[in-house]
Amino acid sequence: MTDLDVQFMQAALTLAQQAQACGEVPVGAVVVQHGIIVGRGHNRPISATDPTAHAEIMALRDAGNHLRNYRLLGCTLYVTLEPCAMCIGAIFHARIQRLVFAATDPKTGACGSVIDLTMESRLNHHLRVTAGVLAPEASKLLTQFFVQRRKLAELRDHEN
Repeated sequence: MTDLDVQFMQAALTLAQQAQACGEVPVGAVVVQHGIIVGRGHNRPISATDPTAHAEIMALRDAGNHLRNYRLLGCTLYVTLEPCAMCIGAIFHARIQRLVFAATDPKTGACGSVIDLTMESRLNHHLRVTAGVLAPEASKLLTQFFVQRRKLAELRDHEN
């Protein structure tokens, strides 16, 4: 973990907070090429009514538009939560060189928590993975979000 990893993960955490402010699960992502953020995204499945609108996908789309290429060669993706299988597939197709994530996801994580697609030798793309950068901060944000969501659900149940 480098100082730049922390800096870019902080940018992803800011996007995660934006997702939370919109009522989305607080996950944020940035794509970096040559030390510059070229793509940003946060979770939007609810607001976009799009099951594929995960933070990683949104950041990859933004980077592709910015770079005018679907291949994001030489890029690093920073994301506040371990990517799921769908997102790892997109990361592979984009040819991301390095993945850095904060919190692990014991329910859908595809970088070792549930399955590790990044270590699957039969796939045609491989990348370096760094886990745990600012994990406590990302985990706290997620935990607070779901605690609040449960409280709201309990209040609605008591009102009905």
